[in-house]
Amino acid sequence: MNAVRFGILGPLEVSGGAPAAAKLRGVLGTLLVRANEVVSVDALIDELWPDSPPRTAATTLQVYVSHLRKALRTAGPHHDRETLLTRRPGYLARVTPDELDSTAFLGLARRGHQALNDGDFAAAADLQRRALALWRGPLLSDIPHGPLLEGAAVRMDEARTTALDERVRAELHLGMHRELVPELHELAAEFPLREEFHAHLMVALYRCGRQAEALRVFTRLRHTLVDELGIEPGPRSRRLQQLILAGDPALARPEPGPRPVAVGAAGGDTALPGPDPSFVGRTEELAALEALLRGARAGDVIAVTGMPGAGKTALAVEAAHRAADAFPGGLRLLDPRDGGPPPRPAAGPGTLLVVDGVASEAEVRPLLPLGHTLLLTARRVPAGLPGLRTVLLGPWRPEEARQLVPLLDGPGGRRVSVEQAEAVAERCGWLPLAVRAAAAQLAARPHWTPATLVNRLYAEESRLDALRTGDMDVRARLLIAYEDCDEGRRRQFRLLSLLPPGPFDAARAAAALDLTGARAIAALEELADDRLVEADRDAWRLPELLRLVAAERLAAEEDPATVRAAVRRVCLAYLPGAAGPRRATAPDAPALARLAGTAYDAGLWELTVCLTDGLAGFARPDAVAEEASYALALDAARRCADRPAQARMLRLLAELAWRYRRFERARDLLGRALEQARECGDEEETGQALVGLAELLLDGGAADEAADLLGPALAAPAHTRARYEATRARALVALAQEGPEAARTWFTECLTLAGALDDPGLRMYARRSLRALDADADAPGAGFGAVEIRPGLWRIHQGGPFARSSTACGEPCR
Repeated sequence: MNAVRFGILGPLEVSGGAPAAAKLRGVLGTLLVRANEVVSVDALIDELWPDSPPRTAATTLQVYVSHLRKALRTAGPHHDRETLLTRRPGYLARVTPDELDSTAFLGLARRGHQALNDGDFAAAADLQRRALALWRGPLLSDIPHGPLLEGAAVRMDEARTTALDERVRAELHLGMHRELVPELHELAAEFPLREEFHAHLMVALYRCGRQAEALRVFTRLRHTLVDELGIEPGPRSRRLQQLILAGDPALARPEPGPRPVAVGAAGGDTALPGPDPSFVGRTEELAALEALLRGARAGDVIAVTGMPGAGKTALAVEAAHRAADAFPGGLRLLDPRDGGPPPRPAAGPGTLLVVDGVASEAEVRPLLPLGHTLLLTARRVPAGLPGLRTVLLGPWRPEEARQLVPLLDGPGGRRVSVEQAEAVAERCGWLPLAVRAAAAQLAARPHWTPATLVNRLYAEESRLDALRTGDMDVRARLLIAYEDCDEGRRRQFRLLSLLPPGPFDAARAAAALDLTGARAIAALEELADDRLVEADRDAWRLPELLRLVAAERLAAEEDPATVRAAVRRVCLAYLPGAAGPRRATAPDAPALARLAGTAYDAGLWELTVCLTDGLAGFARPDAVAEEASYALALDAARRCADRPAQARMLRLLAELAWRYRRFERARDLLGRALEQARECGDEEETGQALVGLAELLLDGGAADEAADLLGPALAAPAHTRARYEATRARALVALAQEGPEAARTWFTECLTLAGALDDPGLRMYARRSLRALDADADAPGAGFGAVEIRPGLWRIHQGGPFARSSTACGEPCR
């Protein structure tokens, strides 16, 4: 085992000496909390300056990282250049599990938990002691906490408490009750609301023959809970009190089972808790489940299944209470994960037993002869049970947005609109757990507006961090489904994150997974059973937040060569739909832009260019994103020395500048594009650049100069796009110089050229233009109109829909 190099369980420690500067310690601490994961620049800025980051925050952060690397190298040669890496969109601290005290702690605690469940109490106690020995104090106690560190500190405190609880349980099994009494008094005082430490103290005192003191512990616990929270102790604590009052001989000695004492009810089931007062939505599912319950008989089995965080338990409890009058025998709850004794047979007809968190059919089969109606919640469908009826729970539906408003309304009269609730829910993938986590963030920060929350959820790289508050951690819940799979399915899940968001077909999944079509479908079915993938009619889909989890695990667990090969396969699978005329099955603009960015990150320059070429046929409302896509492809074209592609990307950047009336930039880019195209002998791009420059002249009222510039482009072969664009521009020149009849000849030629190109969009544009000419002839002298100068792009100006251009051109609009 390597020596621990970094310590975050307490003040920050670095072997060889931690940096002294507070901001450097903050950066390092934040990266170590998310060791081996990319922490985005936005998340680091939020952590360092949670209230008001400076305008130069990104640049300042780069300086901090540079200084931090130098400080680590100064601390010792074992902190090599691979420790702190730049990984888009942020940075990554690379450490092995035993070089960081928090991961070593969690690893030991996990092994101790397993040993406890296996009944190996000596090993469990030893492992938890070793884990707790690493604890020097609260997480990064010498560093101010922003949102990321605050959530991590809560999680680690909870992990420490769990380790303490399980160590005490194991030591009680080993007969160490006398040694434990002083420590348990301290723990009960440190955690006055944690019933488990009071229960352990009661057991230890009882086994020491101090029955009266054990009962006083229960009395103090009850007074605390009633005074602080207005609630009574739970059924397990009350059951333990009854056992002590009765002088139970079995409780007086350690038991052979994996738990020191069974503190459930006489059976393992308890009364079903009341419905969640904040339950919203699920109108259809609730009606369907209530109908199933009302029609059920003794011995029937109904299951609510779905991905983690979908609200299965909340729906089951709500439906059970709504149908309570159909169950005169009562509503009971059983959690098989508690490991308590099995429930008793139904005392009378009409008892509903809600079994929460079923992992397998084996947990349910012993319950079938007991005479209960069973309502199960499970991630996977327990398909082997006879007569099973299932309600599958997906995310909330967008039409339920209005019902989500009360969840997000905040203190001080803050109100959230339906549109804002919809924006939050969309960022959360409409997953109930995630929306509730977002609502908790909003409630904990009265100075936040709903817009602040939406902005925090915008960046994919930090969204799961933003959905973590207190003990509510969306990422951790989703990882349960991932970690329950074998490595083969986990790897398949990771690779699917390379596909763009939204539905995908089996062929594209096969490319990501490097499988045949039939094997890819089988893999997708298994992942759907695990609730990591959704079946979407004839397609598949990664739920949005699970897609982010898959992307994180891909970056952390797959080697770069494997990822690069998978990116190449995925891009090649999407490329045929991106090239040529737009078809119904083609990927949309966001998908193409994402794929092009992924290809660029993988160093696949040619594929970056090819995918970006497919974006040219889209009208995109986000000019900043569109410009970034073309700039990325321009850099990729330079890296692979593709001069025609450089000319093409310069021209596309110019067209974007022209659309947004940035004429000087458009003219400069088109000049550079024309120069590149002529130098490499690309006639197509030469013609396209000339068309762009001619349109700039036409915009300025110089129709004659525009016509002269179009001459060479009009001589291009008929099957080229440059010839079509030159003809379209010439039609607009004719419209400005001579009127509609002269333009008709050129638009008719556009229709012929569009047929040669086999492009439905260009054909429709030519036909619309000809119809507009006819309409203008039928209504001469109209005072105000619009010209569709390109497919989907209009110019509004005075003088009728095809009036002659002047130097006072109107603004283009879509």
